[in-house]
Amino acid sequence: MKAKIKLAEGSGGEATARLIKEVFWSRFNNAELLRGNDAAVLDWGSGRLAVTTDSFVVTPWKFPGGDIGRLAVAGTVNDLTMMGAAPQALTASFIIEEGFELESLQQVAQSIADTSAEAGVPIITGDTKVVERGAADGLFINTTGIGLVEPGIDLGGAKALPGDKVIITGTVGDHGATILIARGELGISAQISSDAAPLNRMLFPLIQEFREGIHVMRDPTRGGVAVTLNEIARQSKVSIRLNEAQIPILPEVIGITGLLGLDPLYLANEGKALIITAPKIADNVIDYLRKEPQGQKAVIIGTVEPENPGLVSVRNSNGGIRVLPMGSGELLPRIC
Repeated sequence: MKAKIKLAEGSGGEATARLIKEVFWSRFNNAELLRGNDAAVLDWGSGRLAVTTDSFVVTPWKFPGGDIGRLAVAGTVNDLTMMGAAPQALTASFIIEEGFELESLQQVAQSIADTSAEAGVPIITGDTKVVERGAADGLFINTTGIGLVEPGIDLGGAKALPGDKVIITGTVGDHGATILIARGELGISAQISSDAAPLNRMLFPLIQEFREGIHVMRDPTRGGVAVTLNEIARQSKVSIRLNEAQIPILPEVIGITGLLGLDPLYLANEGKALIITAPKIADNVIDYLRKEPQGQKAVIIGTVEPENPGLVSVRNSNGGIRVLPMGSGELLPRIC
């Protein structure tokens, strides 16, 4: 019988200490974490700090292309990167349901360690709680990320300007479609994987090179491209017009969403970025991205316009226009 998490392992005593050392410290090994203090103290010199926090409750916890651990690290690293920050460190807190398999927790911890190493961002502190059976759904993770913003870098959702170009770094809707299939409730099978990945190593050098021409960066997670662009349009008081023929979508995603009557532009992405740039550098940004493994399918998908502030729309191949509203609810709950 596989070992399972016990309530005693959340009590703060020897069982908790053993769990933390054997599952987490052994994988997140770094000097600051191993000090065992209640907080990490870091010296990063001068610069502005960026801080973000997020909680991850995805179901199922494991899916093609990743798991809740990879999602937690990638999502937090990417949120910092979208603000032009170089991620420096992460915290990770775990809420574990009694009965969750120890082997599964070890897999998640290893995934966190591997993704942390891929991003080059250490886990420096955290917390572990175990709750009674039925008080959680297996495993929830909360992460906080801290990054440094260099002088001269100033990105934000309110900075899109008329004439700017809208770029997507790759195919749309991969993560959302993968979770739909992984839940096994639809009786559909497809060869598709989540795009969950940290993007800082690709995007931070891009930001440094084009710091004066990149105005907005955002990862289109919950709500997908459509909701994310609505947020930007409202913040910047502009409209955004997309060209449907230019939006990269995998045939599998088109098939799944077509069968279910969903719009792939509202499906979550966990390894893609929307980049809004001055028109004069847009082609150079595309050239840069396409040299990177995660940016090979980067393309310009739209333009920022001054009319009808807050409106996002898409032009189809026949010249027709449809509005992409903000939406009033979660298209797919427990997606991240």
